[in-house]
Amino acid sequence: MNALHGLAWLLGLQSVGELLARGLLLPFPGPVIGMLLLLVALRWEPVREPVAACANFLLSHLSLLFVPVGVGVMTHLGLVAQYGLRILVVIVLSTWIGLAVTALTLRRFKDKNDA
Repeated sequence: MNALHGLAWLLGLQSVGELLARGLLLPFPGPVIGMLLLLVALRWEPVREPVAACANFLLSHLSLLFVPVGVGVMTHLGLVAQYGLRILVVIVLSTWIGLAVTALTLRRFKDKNDA
């Protein structure tokens, strides 16, 4: 039951974020604003425990979330055969770029804190 309360918190904060994004015409997506609200709300114990229970439940069933992706790939095997190498190159390059930007950002913050 605690996991359901956590899911309610997650969906509620995402909905509030969506309402804020649309109502205030913010340039950020609603789920991003909801995640920022969740970050603030996780400091509060009545939110943290149910969200942790929900997260543990979702993590224990994480493999089920890959089934739709696998079905989608199997459905579009022709496109994968045609563009597979390009897709692979884009995935590898974007992953390396993301890692490099993260490492450089962390290094800059670390250097700033050391000074």
